[in-house]
Amino acid sequence: MEKFQLSLLFKIIGLGSASGLIYQDNSILAIGDNSSYLYEYTIDSQKLEKHALIENPQENTPKKVKLDFEAITKFENNVYIFGSGSTENRNKMVQFDTTTKKITATTDLSDLYLVMQSFGKITPDDFNIEGAIYNGQSWYLFNRGNGKTNKNVVFTIDGENLTNDFRVLANEYKLPKIKGVRTSFTDAILVEDKIYFLATAENTESTYDDGEVLGSIIGRIDTTTMKIEFTKKITDTHKFEGISISKKSGKEIEFFLCEDNDTEVLESNIFKLLISEK
Repeated sequence: MEKFQLSLLFKIIGLGSASGLIYQDNSILAIGDNSSYLYEYTIDSQKLEKHALIENPQENTPKKVKLDFEAITKFENNVYIFGSGSTENRNKMVQFDTTTKKITATTDLSDLYLVMQSFGKITPDDFNIEGAIYNGQSWYLFNRGNGKTNKNVVFTIDGENLTNDFRVLANEYKLPKIKGVRTSFTDAILVEDKIYFLATAENTESTYDDGEVLGSIIGRIDTTTMKIEFTKKITDTHKFEGISISKKSGKEIEFFLCEDNDTEVLESNIFKLLISEK
């Protein structure tokens, strides 16, 4: 049985609608789904830096035109930031070098996203990538099943690149409900050979429009079998959209979580989640 402790750590002023984060070297790299910046927050000094991901970036981009950066993952010195694919202008992936602090590539994933929709049997209206993992060989992309068909799908992608030389596998999951509403993937991280994922229950049948938040769960998937090993509700009120490991000791794992407040207020709460296995 997994036990957990959830606590508020601090608030980042200047970052709004947090949708993903990476913890490294006592700093946090974070994205917001309204924003076209990558944020770098140094915990000790509380210093916040912004790195533009596009020309003419904005912190609160109008919903109809925003790139909707919802997923972030890191391998070695490279950070990869994904648009959700929920509309035609949300298909970009930006690659950022954490050493030089510069963008090294911007990739159009339209063809990949179309193939993923076909393999996962997901309509464009129900396609919504909210989590990403890269281990140097395989990509795992997580479709949030908050559309009408509740298509929670993990895509495993291998190949030379994500534009014209890739292979796609799709695994669909029926996640637990909270107050009668099905939870849906919001982020994930790889810890050794296990995927720890977040999922939120939001009272909406749209990948575009927000709804009442009913709570969030954490769960774990074995990457060998791609089977869910456990799920656990961790809140009745928060919409957690980002997860990163901060430390692991024995059977205890400590994660940092970020919360999407679905407003234009430029502040985001960062939580600590401690999970103990017995």
